[in-house]
Amino acid sequence: MLPQELFGRTGHLSTRVLFGAASLGGMRQQKADEVLDIVLQSGINHIDTAASYGDSELRLQPFLADHRDEFFLATKTDARTGDAARAQLELSLQRLGVDHVDLIQLHNLVEPQEWEIAHAPDGAVAALVQAREEGLVKFIGVTGHGTRIPQMHLRSLERFDFDSVLLPYNYLMMQNEQYSADTEELLALCAERDVAVQTIKSAARRRWSEDSAEPHFSWYQALPAGDALTRGVNFVLGRPGLFLNTSSDARLLPAIIAAASGPLQVPTDIEMQSDVEANEMQPLFDGKELERI
Repeated sequence: MLPQELFGRTGHLSTRVLFGAASLGGMRQQKADEVLDIVLQSGINHIDTAASYGDSELRLQPFLADHRDEFFLATKTDARTGDAARAQLELSLQRLGVDHVDLIQLHNLVEPQEWEIAHAPDGAVAALVQAREEGLVKFIGVTGHGTRIPQMHLRSLERFDFDSVLLPYNYLMMQNEQYSADTEELLALCAERDVAVQTIKSAARRRWSEDSAEPHFSWYQALPAGDALTRGVNFVLGRPGLFLNTSSDARLLPAIIAAASGPLQVPTDIEMQSDVEANEMQPLFDGKELERI
């Protein structure tokens, strides 16, 4: 059985494994239905999608028509101005076939100029607050990638009382001293304010090499199903208060569910470093040429 925990201040008891619906973005409906059946049977009760995830919202629509009340539903907008964010939210509701979402998130709010626009009086944050007042959303969050995002989330939380944050969290990322220190500062603030913390990239192995002939179901190469992946999942879940988004490579969904459903065995640094060497793992972000995706 998947462990559950209150999702911050929302009052929702979410499974600590959240279904990352980016995996549905390029699928045909029949395949998406098969993946969502795995989600349903696993007991996962929290879905995370985004307006920019291809056809993900459309693929969720038939499923939500039958199961909307069984899931905490989150989507994202990458718009920064208020009018654009409102329009994108309304389109997401239409595509999902629902009258509201539980969580709307500002997607990848990292760049300072975009941050200023989003937090301006006519920006996306104000528009989402208005949508919350109208009952179109219940909660508002912020997400991001790269090594700068913990500090940007701290800045965002100074300006607005977001209900959730999302950021990369895995063993290699936490070996970056600055990223680790910034993340610890962010996690302490989130614990103090009861802000939900979602993580991504638990299954990441490295960026794809230029000569790779394997099918690319994600922009990065994931760890294969097996012990290293299990330890990657347990590394995240071994930290109380963290939620783990499943990989955009849907082939790994059963393995991630299985890893999270078994007895929690927090891996040692020796085990994790051994996995890094055996799988030739590399950071997805380095603060320089690998910072943006």
